[in-house]
Amino acid sequence: MNVDKELEKLSHSTPPAATPEARARALTAAMQAFDTAGNNAPAPQGNAKGWRQSSIINWIWSPAMNKKFLAGSALATLLVIPAAGYLAIELTRNGLPIVDQTEIADNLSRGEASKQPVAVAPQAPAENGTLAGQSVVDAQALQDKETPAVAKPGAARISEFDANNIATLTNKSEGSATAFGAANRSAPAAPGIAPQQQLAEPMAAIAPSPAPPAEGRVQIQLDPNRERFANAAANPIKSVATDPVSTFSADVDSASYAFVRRSLTGGALPDPQSVRVEEMINYFPYDWPGPENAAQPFKATVTVMPTPWNHDTELMHVAIKGYDIAPATTPHANLVFLIDVSGSMDEPDKLPLLKSAFRLLVNRLKADDTVSIVTYAGNAGTVLTPTRVAEKSKILSAIDKLEPGGSTGGAEGIEAAYDLAKQGFVKDGVNRVMLATDGDFNVGPSSDEDLKRIIEERRRDGIFLTVLGFGRGNLNDSLMQTLAQNGNGSAAYIDTLAEAQKTLVEEAGSTLFPIASDVKFQVEFNPERIAEYRLIGYETRALKREDFNNDRVDAGDIGSGHRVTAIYEITPKGSPAVMNDDLRYGAADRAPAANADTAHQGELAFVKMRYKRPGEDKSALITTPVNDGNAVAAVDAAPQDVRFSVAVAAFGQKLSRIAAVDSYSYQAIADIAAASRGTDTFGYRSDFLSLVRLADGLSQR
Repeated sequence: MNVDKELEKLSHSTPPAATPEARARALTAAMQAFDTAGNNAPAPQGNAKGWRQSSIINWIWSPAMNKKFLAGSALATLLVIPAAGYLAIELTRNGLPIVDQTEIADNLSRGEASKQPVAVAPQAPAENGTLAGQSVVDAQALQDKETPAVAKPGAARISEFDANNIATLTNKSEGSATAFGAANRSAPAAPGIAPQQQLAEPMAAIAPSPAPPAEGRVQIQLDPNRERFANAAANPIKSVATDPVSTFSADVDSASYAFVRRSLTGGALPDPQSVRVEEMINYFPYDWPGPENAAQPFKATVTVMPTPWNHDTELMHVAIKGYDIAPATTPHANLVFLIDVSGSMDEPDKLPLLKSAFRLLVNRLKADDTVSIVTYAGNAGTVLTPTRVAEKSKILSAIDKLEPGGSTGGAEGIEAAYDLAKQGFVKDGVNRVMLATDGDFNVGPSSDEDLKRIIEERRRDGIFLTVLGFGRGNLNDSLMQTLAQNGNGSAAYIDTLAEAQKTLVEEAGSTLFPIASDVKFQVEFNPERIAEYRLIGYETRALKREDFNNDRVDAGDIGSGHRVTAIYEITPKGSPAVMNDDLRYGAADRAPAANADTAHQGELAFVKMRYKRPGEDKSALITTPVNDGNAVAAVDAAPQDVRFSVAVAAFGQKLSRIAAVDSYSYQAIADIAAASRGTDTFGYRSDFLSLVRLADGLSQR
């Protein structure tokens, strides 16, 4: 029944039409290029002068069509139709393949794509040894997903080529390549097609396809994967003699692990830039010892153990557990759902999954919590003003009625959502905007810096931000991270309903109810014991040493019961793994510990943590010394959860192409994870083992 309704809805959809001027310009450019290429080629059959038989028509046609008084007129239309037919006859007569538009639509509907040109199946070699009838297409026509217009189920959502993406036809004689390059770049875009949805790069090269398609047909593959990730270099090895202090912000996000999982289960190794090792480690629930009461909301547990992938170094594992607020004492919540309903969200793993996820969250809230809904697609709109969860049916009905369509104007939606959150502000409660999107903001202020400024201004009102990413092909992970980090919030990636259940229901306390803000870590290593160190992950969370004591510097926030894990690979003094030479001038020439406090000589490191309680501006400090009492002699002697988190750290580094684990096998990672899997109530650790096996298989292709 639902299918019939959807088909009925689609049957009334009207695809956007390209302007007559755009069509005319594109066809003019194509015919000019066709003629020019023909004039430079060796003489074809039946014409000793080397001209194509369409040259006279083109010579008259081109200047006439470039006149604005003809473009888009009835006269231009009368000229276009017979000329186009004549051009098709000439192409067929010369043995050139005609692009099969049905196949193009099929490829687009399946999401097959690539920016690279794809060659048609080569014909038999010509007498001069080259390939006759070879043809290449520059895949520039990009499906307009911002304004869906579907003619029938399974068909691609395109009605005609935009003028910017119509190919310029060039032809050479037998034995040469015939190429379709991007034409008329300056022509205006068709209505409803956002500039971000169009690829503007010219064809870079003409090369045969590694796997040619069926003879006589041209395949066009378009790349829908335009994900953007922050480009952060891996943390280097640092010398304790010159740089003994490491400072970074807490990170409780989990988006990276879910994205990595989706890539692997989809049959591909993830983009190394999408792998944030600390997010993969912190994805899993660990049974770290926690504080007994809220007076001191955090407890740190440190374990020093041998490094599984390098016998000459050690790991310093720092585990933090936040105080867990009892459900009966959780504060009232004022939540604003800011939902992307643009055309790009019209896919099963986007808006439909989003709606199901928010239904789960609403069912988790208390009756006196409030929910508001703001949508954005071109313009922001308030779907639901602050409504108590006691009126659950009203909230769920508003969610169910959401439909996709339009372009993505996220900045205006963010402003509207924060205004609504301020309107329903709950003192001493949880005030949070929950942004759900596929990650793209292409209307209005859309640079990362512009949106960062908006978020920074609004967080001063005491309103936090959660960013939930959905779907593939359009994900702007870099922007999601920027918004979450500067909005006193967190970011997660929802690829399945099970992930929504984990993030919004099972971990609702840590996701929604903050117990501390601006949480920072600083570790000082003792140069008498440790020569070098390397922080695993947290590349995008690095802080300056002086930032640690500066309460004006923003940092990560931690929610009720949240766990944060940081792992350092450390090199003991005198180890053959030391990478840096001793200093010729400086501390190495002085007597050891000449001015040092002898009480601290046995320490390996000193861990410090700063945090602010909700609503406070001044930070508090927690410190933990690390000494030989924190060390275990073998990997197997480390606690079970420590070993499993180390396996995850090794896996994340291997996917990130970190040189330190190059020789450490996926099988070795799986062995540690399997031996430390434990109870695994929700099956997350078993799933992790499956991902390790998938990565192992994909890496051997």
